Amino acid sequence: MSTVPDQKLARLAVNTIKFLAADAVEKANSGHPGMPMGAADMAFVLWSRFLRYDPKHPQWQDRDRFVLSAGHGCMLLYGLLHLAGFDLSLSDIEQFRQWGSKTPGHPEFGHTVGVEATTGPLGQGIGNAVGMALSARMLAARFNDGDQFKPVGHRIFVLVSDGDLMEGVSGEASSFAGHLKLGNLIVLYDDNRITIEGRTDLAFSEDVAGRYESYGWSAQRVDGHDHEAIAAAIETATSLTDKPSIILCRTHIAHGAPTKQDTSDSHGSPLGSEEIEAAKTAHDWPTAPTFYIPEEVKTFFKARGEEGAALRTAWEENLDDWRERHPDKAASWDAIWPRRVPDDIVDQLLAGAPEEAGATRAHGGAVLQQAAELVPGLVGGSADLAPSTKTVIKDSPAIAPGDFTGRNIHFGIREHAMGAIQNGMLYHGAFRPYGSTFLVFADYMRPPIRLAALSGLPAIYIFTHDSIFVGEDGPTHEPVEHAFSLRVIPGLHVYRPADGKETALAWGMALARTDAPTALLLSRQKLPPVERKVNGDLADMKRGAYLVTGAERPDAIIAATGSELELALAAREVLAGEGKKINVVSIPCLDLFEEQDPVYRQRLFPQGVPVATIEAGLTGPWRGIAGPDGLTIGIDTFGASAPASVNAEKFGFTPEAVTAKIREWLG
Repeated sequence: MSTVPDQKLARLAVNTIKFLAADAVEKANSGHPGMPMGAADMAFVLWSRFLRYDPKHPQWQDRDRFVLSAGHGCMLLYGLLHLAGFDLSLSDIEQFRQWGSKTPGHPEFGHTVGVEATTGPLGQGIGNAVGMALSARMLAARFNDGDQFKPVGHRIFVLVSDGDLMEGVSGEASSFAGHLKLGNLIVLYDDNRITIEGRTDLAFSEDVAGRYESYGWSAQRVDGHDHEAIAAAIETATSLTDKPSIILCRTHIAHGAPTKQDTSDSHGSPLGSEEIEAAKTAHDWPTAPTFYIPEEVKTFFKARGEEGAALRTAWEENLDDWRERHPDKAASWDAIWPRRVPDDIVDQLLAGAPEEAGATRAHGGAVLQQAAELVPGLVGGSADLAPSTKTVIKDSPAIAPGDFTGRNIHFGIREHAMGAIQNGMLYHGAFRPYGSTFLVFADYMRPPIRLAALSGLPAIYIFTHDSIFVGEDGPTHEPVEHAFSLRVIPGLHVYRPADGKETALAWGMALARTDAPTALLLSRQKLPPVERKVNGDLADMKRGAYLVTGAERPDAIIAATGSELELALAAREVLAGEGKKINVVSIPCLDLFEEQDPVYRQRLFPQGVPVATIEAGLTGPWRGIAGPDGLTIGIDTFGASAPASVNAEKFGFTPEAVTAKIREWLG
C-alpha cells in the first residue's frame, strides 16, 4: 500500500476528480456527472493506495486491472487517467464526447490508453472482470510455482453500479466467480440508490450482500465517503485468496451538489452552471478557471506514478532473472502472452482436415485437438453442452476451484456470462478463449459478441445445431434467422462450413484473426465430404467463397453454405444431364467474401449470369448475391418438431425439391 495522503491533500484530489467530471459534462452539455462525483472518494482511495500501475507502460503484464463497469460514469475514469499521468491530456478531457476525441461517451478499449474494457452496456464490465480474474488465476497456475519469484501477482478491481447488479449477466458471472473462488477479484459497489427513473427501490429491494454471500463471496458494507473505512475494506478484500469480494459503498450521487445530490436529475444530465458554481463555492473551490487542477494534486499523482514505475522495473528485473532460471517456462510464457499462433495455422489445419463424412460439429471437435497442440494458449468450453458441441480439449483437465491448470472451462448454463468472460480473458491478454453453445442460444450472448466486434477482440464462438435439421427438438431449438442475425454485426466473421476441410479452414481463419471475432456455425447431422473439381481452390477458400465445380461460361450459378452445399451439387449433376452448364459456389464465410476485391467477386458471379442461393435460413438477405431476378431457396418461417429427414422433405430441402425449383426458375 502506498503512503497515505493527508486529509487536506486527499480532499483536494477528490474535489479535483469531482469537478473535472462536472466541468467536462457541462462543456459537452451531455453526460453523467452524478456517478463520478459520488464515487470519487472510493476511486481515489483505490488509485492512491492500492492500484499497481505504471502510466508510462500501460501494458505492463502484471499491472492491476481497473474496470469501470458503470461505464456511464466514464469521466471518473478519464479524470483518474489524466491525473495519474497516462497519455490523456487536459485538452482531451475538455473534448469529452466530441468527434474524434480520446474521451468518448463510454470507455472504449483500444481507443483510450488505460481503458481496460469497453463498458457501458450494464453488467458487461463485471463479467469482463470475472474473465480477467480467471485468466490471471490460470496464468498463475502455470507460472507461479517452483520459484521464489511469482510473475503473476496482479488483482482485478471493478467498480459497479446499481444498474450493473440488476442486469442478469452480472448474476451469472458472479455465480461463476464464487464457484471458482476467484480471490483476486474485488468489486466496489457504488450503492447510491438512484437510477434514471428515481430511487432504486422502485424496482430493486434485494439484499445485495446476502445475495453475494450466497454466491460464495465476501461482502462488506462501508460509508463510501469515509476513506479509512474504504481502505480497511479493500485491505481485507485483498487479503482473501479463497473467495471474491464485494464492498458495498453507500454513496450519494452528485455528492456535494447543493440541490441535485441524491436526485435522479444528476444521473444523466449536466448539473447546470448555477449548480456547479454553488457546489464549487461550498467546497472552497475556484469557480474559474474550469478544469482546475491544484499543483499539490499534480505532484501527488506524479509521485504515485513513479512508485508504479519502480514496481514495474523491479518486476521486469525479477522476470529476466526468472527467465534464466526457467528457460522452458519462459518460452511457454512468451507463447501464451502474445496469444502466439503459427503463421501457417490455416494451412496446417487444412492439411490435417477430416476427410470422411461427418457432422461438422464432429469435424470441429477433431480440428480443435490439432489446434490445441499448435496454440498453447487456446482454452475454452461450453454452456453445459460440450458433449453436443464437441468442444473438449482432450488430455487436459477442466479448471476447478483451487485447480486452474486445465484448459477446459465449464461455464455452466450461462451463455451471456460466457461471452462476457471470454471478452475479459481477451482484454487480459494471456489466453485465446472459445465458447460454445447451440446456435439458437447465440441470442443469449449477443451483447458480448457485439462488444467483442466493437473492441477488436479475437473471440471464437462455436455454435452447433445450426438449422431446422436439429429435428425433434422443434422450433425453439431450430435457428432460422440466426446466421444473418450474426452476419450483420460489423467485423464479425461467420463461417458455415460444408465438410471437414471447410471446418478446418474456419478454425484456422478464426485463430489467424488478431483483431476481430469469428463464429463457426456447425451441423448436428452428418454431411458428405465435398468433391472439389477446380484447381487452386485452397487459396480461394481463404477468400470466403470459391468455385467448387463448373465451367467458364455457365448458364447459371448455384451458391450454397454448409449442409446445403450437397443439395447444390446434387442439383447441378441432374441439371448437367439435362444440358445445363451450372457452376456451384461454396460460401463458407459471406462476410469475408464481401470484403474481397470486385474482380474476384465478379469472377465467381459474372454479370448477366443468373444466381440461385440455398441456405436453410432467411432468404431476403441473399438478394445481395442472387439479385432481384435470382432464386433464393431457404426458410422464412420457424421450423417444426420432426425427424430431420421429415423436416427436409416438408420444407423443401431434398435434392429432388431443390432441383425442381431451380429447373422451374431456369425455365
